[in-house]
Amino acid sequence: MSEALTGGCQCGAVRFSTTHADRDAYWCHCRMCQRALGNVAAAFWNVTKDSVAWAGERAAYMSSPFGRRGFCGICGTPLTFDYPDSPKIDLTVGALDDPGAVSLTSHFGIESRVHGWTAGEGLPEMRTDDYAPLQQRWAKVQDAT
Repeated sequence: MSEALTGGCQCGAVRFSTTHADRDAYWCHCRMCQRALGNVAAAFWNVTKDSVAWAGERAAYMSSPFGRRGFCGICGTPLTFDYPDSPKIDLTVGALDDPGAVSLTSHFGIESRVHGWTAGEGLPEMRTDDYAPLQQRWAKVQDAT
């Protein structure tokens, strides 16, 4: 049995845990995923449905006649993609408590890939704690409480 990985939505209303052993994840570049996540690609980890335990209730949207997307109905965090008749489900890598616990191993839907957006090595980088306007906003909120 593999060590469980956990995750959930931004507000905490929906949580999950999975013991799925394979840690291979992928980027999906298809237009439906781009639109569903509002991003140039979707990072997914494909696991067996029976390896996932859920706490809280996911909302669902049938994004095609055969594909379903799960999300938090409160905060809107995208959590899953699946075919209802499949034994597998994709979990969004960003919803994992430790996204680094899975590894990028492939790309899917490359006909819609937006080159230059999913690999940014060598570009300027900044930590959030080095960005003064953000830190000032956090300090202002903390001072108000």
